[in-house]
Order: sequence, then structure tokens, then C-alpha cells
Amino acid sequence: MLEISRPIIVEGKYDKIKLSRIVKANIITTDGFGIFSKEEKNLLIRRLGEERGIIVLTDSDGAGLVIRNHLRNLLPKEKIIHIYTPQIKGKEKRKDAPSKEGFLGVEGMELDWLTKALAPFADGGAPERMELTKADMYLLGLSGREDSERRRKALASALRLPTNLSSNALMEAIRILVTKEEFEKALEEIQTGI
Repeated sequence: MLEISRPIIVEGKYDKIKLSRIVKANIITTDGFGIFSKEEKNLLIRRLGEERGIIVLTDSDGAGLVIRNHLRNLLPKEKIIHIYTPQIKGKEKRKDAPSKEGFLGVEGMELDWLTKALAPFADGGAPERMELTKADMYLLGLSGREDSERRRKALASALRLPTNLSSNALMEAIRILVTKEEFEKALEEIQTGI
């Protein structure tokens, strides 16, 4: 079991139950969009985040991005670590139908994937980050060009990251979740596919 000193913010109770199987940490739910009307919860997240920082692990759909953006307004960006789930089509076992966008949420992710994504943050340690700058993004054609959005979506898809990430969010996700070898392989894939 991973011990993580930073609080982990998830959307709902089933996400919390899933993570509780692999981590020993403070796991706080946003109760979906309930976070917008629960000032006490916002204050708690702000207080915990100011002290230790937070890890945000929401679904990779539009709702998850809206919640992430709300949390960005609570704390400085250096206090927030965003972990993005891959966009995998499917539905959770307990549900009758898939989500609106058809992707698995945090509760539908494999335990192995969640463990790998959270392992760099165990014991409060900082992850080994891949060096990727805005200048690199531009030089690779991932920002500032006519077809940059299409190239980012192709790269995100190859890396099993959400395809609706902004340039900055994709860069941040790559720094946290992707090794240099995985990045180079994905770049090669999209170069041959474009």
C-alpha cells in the first residue's frame, strides 16, 4: 500500500473506495459539482493544499475538467499535482450505462494503472519529471502552429491521456506521467500517422 502525505482529491465516494484499496492517504471527494456550493469543503482543500499541496485525480471527461479548473482557483499552481486518467471507452461495473462521454472514470481504472500513476508521490516524495518546456512544445509543433491542436490530440491519444487537454495541461501531464522513452515513441507514432 502506498503512503502519500498529500491529500488526494477525487470526484465521488466510489473513486475514494477504489483508491483506498491501494493508498493510505487523506482522500477527499468533491461530491461532483457539489464542490461549487460547499464552502467548508473548499476551505478544507485550500488549508490542506497550502500546507502540503494536493493531488487531483478526476475523471477525464468534461465534468472532471470543470472540477479541476475550480480547484485551480483555490490554490497556486505549484501546490496542485494533476494526474489524468486515460480516455478508455467503457462503463463501470456498478453502472447500467456508460457516462455521458462514454469513458471510464477513476473508479473504472485498473488498480495497476492507479498504483503506477500515484507511486511517484508516495511518502511525500516529488516525482522525477520529464523535462518539457513551452519552447519544446512549440518546436515539436504542439503549440503555436496551425495544426498544433490536432497534433496535441494525436499525441494525447498515443499516450493514453485525455484528448481535450490544453497545451499547458498536456505539458504538465506529460511531465508527471510519461517517461522520456514513452514520449519519444508516441511522437514517432504521430509523425508517421500525420
